[in-house]
Amino acid sequence: MTTHYAVAYYKICNIENPHLEVKKHKKFFKDHDIKGRIYLSEQGINGQISTTVDGLAKYKEWMKSQEIFTGIQYKTHDLSEHIFDRMTVKYRKELVAVDLPIDFSKVGKHISPAEWRKTLEEDDENLLVIDVRNDYEGKVGHFEKAIIPPLKTFREFPDYVEKLKEKYDPKKTKVLMYCTGGIRCEFFSPLMKQAGYDDVNQLDGGVIDYGLKEGNKHWKGKLFVFDDRLVTPISDDNAETISTCELCQKSCDRYINCANMDCNKLFIACEECINEHKGLCSAECEKGRVRPFDHKAYPKPFRRQSFEEKQALKKGCSSCC
Repeated sequence: MTTHYAVAYYKICNIENPHLEVKKHKKFFKDHDIKGRIYLSEQGINGQISTTVDGLAKYKEWMKSQEIFTGIQYKTHDLSEHIFDRMTVKYRKELVAVDLPIDFSKVGKHISPAEWRKTLEEDDENLLVIDVRNDYEGKVGHFEKAIIPPLKTFREFPDYVEKLKEKYDPKKTKVLMYCTGGIRCEFFSPLMKQAGYDDVNQLDGGVIDYGLKEGNKHWKGKLFVFDDRLVTPISDDNAETISTCELCQKSCDRYINCANMDCNKLFIACEECINEHKGLCSAECEKGRVRPFDHKAYPKPFRRQSFEEKQALKKGCSSCC
């Protein structure tokens, strides 16, 4: 039964006083059942929230009353509970960390999910599909024909594009770029154009909107999301598993953070291995500040602990660290 919604949205726009908008959002959320993560900057807003059916209606109405936030595309999925444990609203200098000035007037052409699907079905030898998400996201799901850049951080993207030019002629190549909800493409498609690529296109609404409108046609696996679900199908269609457990190599697409707080590695592990190793990624992680593992909560991520809980763990491991 649908009682809640998962909602993803963003808008690139000029916000003169984002710190004021942070305060206004926090004030609004005090009286509404909405949880999630929202970032505001001079560049705009980026949000992922979960809320009740009524809460979403009131939030959209409140946002619509403010001119700078009109026209936002809200992408929603049905839920039976919250997928965040708190509401966080913060200022960020950059909505996406690139450490470069971005000319948003030079973003790629937004193409609809239907046009994206048709383009993938064309036998075009000059087509280049780029996944501009993190590599761990691509492990559990990606589009067919997609290149997942082998980057530690996307601050390396400009250098990566220069290397791409050695294989893909900027004047002949048709570039398709995609990300989870669309916002990363707003930052990286201008960099493709800056590097000399003329025909740059980005998936409007990202993978989320594609799944809602086109199902999983030409999509392999599932979608990594930054909430309690961690990994979820992009549609109601049957979703294949393309990744394996890092501990036993069995087919699996569940992510978890290592229970050792000083490691905290995000890794893929099956339920059997997680229970056997109590949420640890290796034997070496048995020593140190280890969070108690609750198999009933898995695959939800470990919750942020209070200062008192962290101190208790530190005292408990003092004899072995």
